[in-house]
Amino acid sequence: MILNQILRLSSIFRSAVSTQLRRNIGLSAIVFNKAKELDPVQKLFLEKIKEYNTKSKQAGGPVDAGPEFQKEMNESLARLQRAYGGGDLTKFPEFKFEEPNFEDAPK
Repeated sequence: MILNQILRLSSIFRSAVSTQLRRNIGLSAIVFNKAKELDPVQKLFLEKIKEYNTKSKQAGGPVDAGPEFQKEMNESLARLQRAYGGGDLTKFPEFKFEEPNFEDAPK
């Protein structure tokens, strides 16, 4: 009887210690990764993304896009405007919902 209780308590204790260790190791791994510098590949990747962002802002659109790309884009936009009834397809549509008037509803 006492042996069963000791074994049960030891398994509960072992489970609790295991859970705490996993949490602490996971948390310390996150802190360690934030504390150290970026991997050289990650650093290069971030630099290229920032470089592309500045070039994209300067060009006002896709970077290094030639006249073929612009021609294909214009053709695609024209095809979509014919299919869906026109409008500016480069902007997100604006939705306008009117509030229903419940006061004038017939009873």
